[in-house]
Amino acid sequence: MSTPQMQRSVPEVLGDIIANFEEIVRAEIRLGRTEIKEETTKAVKSGITLGAGVALGFLGLGFLLLAAVYALTMMVAAWLAALIVGAVVAIVGGALASTGAKRLKSVDPKPDKTIRSMEENVQWAKQQIKSSGR
Repeated sequence: MSTPQMQRSVPEVLGDIIANFEEIVRAEIRLGRTEIKEETTKAVKSGITLGAGVALGFLGLGFLLLAAVYALTMMVAAWLAALIVGAVVAIVGGALASTGAKRLKSVDPKPDKTIRSMEENVQWAKQQIKSSGR
């Protein structure tokens, strides 16, 4: 536009403010979607780790129970092997479950950055409207 800014009419200025605000809102929506996608990905990965830990924990319990059965039915070295395998699997499962649970606690489903940015944009728009009305 070749017209100086001082000679622009109020409707023109308001139209520019509204167009800018619409573009900001679109950008904020894109940012919010990206932020939510990142947190969802983090939650899925943590859930998979937690699930693997729980599954291995149950498998370990199964081996421990098998070891108890071997120990009660036959007093030979086979029960000791099953006991060692069961204990190792249970320890690994517990470690995985603990890691997954810790990661799951760090997931924040609320798009904080987007909310802060939107609040700033609303304040900016209010300032623009105030200053254009003068």
